[in-house]
Amino acid sequence: MQKTTRNTISLAVLVLMLAPALSYAADSVSSNVAPLAPTVKPAPAPLQPFPAVKADEYKEADVWGRIRTGYAIPDIDNALVTKHVNWYSSRPDYIARTSARASRYLFYVVQELEKRNMPTELALLPIIESAFNPQAYSKANAAGMWQFVPGTGKDFNLKQDMFKDERRGVLASTDAALSYLQRLYGMFGDWPLALAAYNWGEGNVQRAIKKNQALGKPTDYESLYEHMPPETREYVPKLQAVKNIIANPAQYHVSLPVIDNTPYFTTVDKTSDIDLTIAAQLAELSVEEFKALNPQFNRPVITGGEQTKILLPQENAAKFHLNLAQWGRALSTWTTHKITGAKDSIASLASRFGTTPEVIRQANNIPAQTRLKAGSTILVPKISTSVQTDIAEHVVDNAVMAFEAERAGRRGGRAEKQTNAQRIKGKVAELKTRVAGRNAKTAANDSARYKRRGG
Repeated sequence: MQKTTRNTISLAVLVLMLAPALSYAADSVSSNVAPLAPTVKPAPAPLQPFPAVKADEYKEADVWGRIRTGYAIPDIDNALVTKHVNWYSSRPDYIARTSARASRYLFYVVQELEKRNMPTELALLPIIESAFNPQAYSKANAAGMWQFVPGTGKDFNLKQDMFKDERRGVLASTDAALSYLQRLYGMFGDWPLALAAYNWGEGNVQRAIKKNQALGKPTDYESLYEHMPPETREYVPKLQAVKNIIANPAQYHVSLPVIDNTPYFTTVDKTSDIDLTIAAQLAELSVEEFKALNPQFNRPVITGGEQTKILLPQENAAKFHLNLAQWGRALSTWTTHKITGAKDSIASLASRFGTTPEVIRQANNIPAQTRLKAGSTILVPKISTSVQTDIAEHVVDNAVMAFEAERAGRRGGRAEKQTNAQRIKGKVAELKTRVAGRNAKTAANDSARYKRRGG
């Protein structure tokens, strides 16, 4: 009797846990049957969050298994999928490097997807976008592991200033990416089309749908191939290829490293400006590992008030607080200086603030052979580290930097051209003198020969 009761309770719990997923799957199926035109199609039902479930209540020991259980985007199977399956499965080193980077972020991304009742295979999208590299930067100026261009980043309130670029921030960019994907799904009612719009833009997808509708053609993702650029045409097949490999790595002779189904990092409050190197030291992390979790910070000092958080591995957060309490020194060695005119050269600033031109250029990402225009705000070392004043919020929000070619270089260039011209002129004069000398000597010899002959 007790055994029967336990089985009944287990079955009831399982049904309750799966109910949202089953409801979501039903929504996905019905959305494939309805017309796909965004101007005609009614908006899909709002996505309902998963019930709160603790990580230790999952049967899966690692995040890969947790992702597999939440697959919900309809599969596609075509030559492009096969092409990318072969590409990924034949590169174990690439998969290993990408998985190592992903191990820091995957638990958090999957958790956020489940909160929004979104398909968990979307957690694999950064593999396609950036190979899970939050420092990735494209030719189109897209940044971060979710690859936001500046304009779309601003649309989703991702702050981009001299000190910070939240397109690279783990928490902010993930929240923005999932919000964007949800919005696109609301427009198209279809995840493949939403993904196409994420890559290509919703306006382009809408126009492609209208073209096919006008021709009486289907408007699903694969039916729009002819209108898509190659990158978008292969976008969902790439994700499908990764899905296939994660679903059954042994079938493709791939070995996935275990990624624990537990949080990798936690958030830590920052109470004042702190040098990035000092923060890493207090957390007992390498600067490289610290930047991997906090890639949004552009400068060697982390500014901002209480809303600015830093991410640390679980075991290092406690070390950070303990070491911070015992630090007893300045947390920041940087302040700002506003360029007022031509007298503020990099060399003069270095001398004034007791450092070298190379340090100032590196701290501010100032290109070689350039100088700062008036109005630029830059970081300089604090002359006295006993001064604990933080960089003012309005300075952080409004700081800009502009460059121009070094004037000395241009003057030097003109002088060099003048010197070359004078050198050439001198050579020509010397040559003329030699020629004139030769001609005079020749004329004298000719005259002598003429006289000897009795001329």
